[in-house]
Amino acid sequence: MAYPYKKMTEEDFDYIRSVTSPDRVAVGEEIATEYYRDEMPEYGVFPPELYVEVENKEEVSAIMAYAYKENIPVVCRGAGTGLAGGATCKYGGIMLSIMRMNRIFPVDHKNQTITAEPGALLIDIQAAAAAEGLFYPPDPGEKTASIGGNVITNAGGMKAVRYGLTRDFVRCIEAVLPDGSIMNFSSNVVKNTTGYDVKDLVIGSEGTLCILTQVTLKLLPAPTCTSTLVLPFSSLEECADMVPKVLDLPFVPTAIEFLERELIDIVERRLNKMFPVKQGNAVLIVMYDASSRQELDNAIEAAAEAALANGALDCYIAGTPERAGSVWAVRGAILEGMKADSVSQEECDVVVPRAKIAEYVKAAKRIALSHGIRVEPCGHCGDGNIHTEMLRGPEMTDEEWKSATHASLTELYALSKELGGQLSGEHGIGNGRLEFLEEFVGPRMINLYKSIKLAFDDKLILNPGKVIEFNK
Repeated sequence: MAYPYKKMTEEDFDYIRSVTSPDRVAVGEEIATEYYRDEMPEYGVFPPELYVEVENKEEVSAIMAYAYKENIPVVCRGAGTGLAGGATCKYGGIMLSIMRMNRIFPVDHKNQTITAEPGALLIDIQAAAAAEGLFYPPDPGEKTASIGGNVITNAGGMKAVRYGLTRDFVRCIEAVLPDGSIMNFSSNVVKNTTGYDVKDLVIGSEGTLCILTQVTLKLLPAPTCTSTLVLPFSSLEECADMVPKVLDLPFVPTAIEFLERELIDIVERRLNKMFPVKQGNAVLIVMYDASSRQELDNAIEAAAEAALANGALDCYIAGTPERAGSVWAVRGAILEGMKADSVSQEECDVVVPRAKIAEYVKAAKRIALSHGIRVEPCGHCGDGNIHTEMLRGPEMTDEEWKSATHASLTELYALSKELGGQLSGEHGIGNGRLEFLEEFVGPRMINLYKSIKLAFDDKLILNPGKVIEFNK
């Protein structure tokens, strides 16, 4: 039996307290409202019936076995930094926080890996690797996200163009299945063709298939040289047109981002973070890593020459950590700045082939503006992941905003599909993009998704109503 799920009773609450600890359990009005949603309340605010902070895999296993037997839904929550309404209790039940499970184990130098529990923060994983002269490349904008959240959403970020996504760095996973079983997916090996690759299926599954309890990540030698270029252009179109030209060069960039001046101005005005380049209505930010100074200089010189030959107003080199930091601090503060400058926000998180970036950006601006919405495209143009940010002004009513954003999203997703893109590049489906998924991928794919979900979770108790919906 799945929906309708069991409404929890005092007996259920007492059981969860007995297998964890009463001081780590909250019920009803004791639960802080911050746990009702993620970073996008627009995608749903749902109170759990019980909130529990677990400390080890045995507690997770006991809770899941009980929930499975009693038909109680469970949602796993990390740091709550998601942007798709994924870690919310849409059908009540248990919210299970893994943030106390935050141990980071010593770096394995022989295998160049690091193992951590899911509540460890990304910033701490990166610091632990750096302290050993190694490098964990995945670099999504929110550094205080949990590593478990990064894995379960296959986080991308700004450095994906050179290094890839979180999936490319996960060696093995320990997880608890919905019935309480503790499983290991793969092991600390470089390659594996032993049966179906369940590990890669779990990565990016948004907490709908299992609950991570430990993950082992591949590390790389740290780059010895790095530099950031800022290339200002007169228009967003010129800026976007420059992306494929940078990618045609014989040097692979670590990151390529673009920002319109209006977004930069918002961050400067609202958050007092100053961008060092004042020229241009749009800027392209290009980062290079290298193993030698000569290699880095050659990459910078080639990019600067190409940019100036294709309309860049200038080429600024942020060659020191302080200068580069001022550039990336503004880029990283975009979401916070937009929240401060608007009543609410909606985001289209599409990814398109890199050759189609300029075409998508130009069309996206026209589409959103045609529906009366202020729109700010930005994002990881090195991998085609364009965040089309829609901002609500105080003059729009709730109904006007809802209608305009829905119409815009419908057209933007159709545009992405037409250009050979996908519905979401890195933020996932969650609850926020659920209604658009079947139209995008088709009914046969939806049936495949349902089969996968049922193979892991035959009672549909784990993060129900996310990615794929059975309870319509």
